[in-house]
Amino acid sequence: MRSEVLTLKPVGGYLHLTLIADSIADRARPGSFVTLGIGGETSAMLRPRAFWLHRVRHSGLYGGTVEVVFTPRSPATRWLAQLSPHDPVVVTGPLGRPFALPTEPVSCAVVGHGYGVAPLFMLAERLRERDCRVHMVLGASTERELFGGLEARRAAQSVTVATADGSVGIKGGVADALPAVLRRNQTEVVYACGPLGVLRAVAALAGSVGAWCQVAMEAQMACGLGVCLSCVVPVRGPDNVTRPTRCCIDGPVFAGDRVDWSLLP
Repeated sequence: MRSEVLTLKPVGGYLHLTLIADSIADRARPGSFVTLGIGGETSAMLRPRAFWLHRVRHSGLYGGTVEVVFTPRSPATRWLAQLSPHDPVVVTGPLGRPFALPTEPVSCAVVGHGYGVAPLFMLAERLRERDCRVHMVLGASTERELFGGLEARRAAQSVTVATADGSVGIKGGVADALPAVLRRNQTEVVYACGPLGVLRAVAALAGSVGAWCQVAMEAQMACGLGVCLSCVVPVRGPDNVTRPTRCCIDGPVFAGDRVDWSLLP
């Protein structure tokens, strides 16, 4: 759909973009993503870019809105960083298979690193609506790259922070902080989003305590619609056979114990 920029503002080391998109907001679920048309109608930068949905608002003064978080590092995201209110952006979504939610109240750990934290706040809200206990573990390289620390304290019963340089919270990564969280809260379900190494470590730790784990995989998506096959990941099916599986439509959320981590870099 043809959307319109409502706001674009800095949040720590990130930019927070809000777009007016009624029909997408109505159908979005935690773990869904959208693709944004980059460069405008006359640009040669034709390939859309995928972004996690951070939050959605179903109604407001301007209608339903969707929010994404990014850093202006590439030509595509630097173009996004120059947008102003009322600028048009083509948005496709919501895309992908979202997180599966528990059918009864359980203890949950929600784990993210860097901008991978962005989709976990909508997830935490949905879990709290189901009376689940939510414990968040947030990680980043530095304090500046940590996203949503204050927001997390409103979304979860407890928040544990880890930074690689020790500038805030535990010195190390989320994999260093997670074992104590799992033991202390008798965690039954673990959700994670972030870089591949983080997801691999979280899936292993969840498995070691018998917790069910879901991971939201980050992959290069050229189309976001399952056509180009640029985002395949190795996933074991019900027959225990590993097959290349499209992250954009068969994921991006997979069971952590079904991903064949040994075939990933």
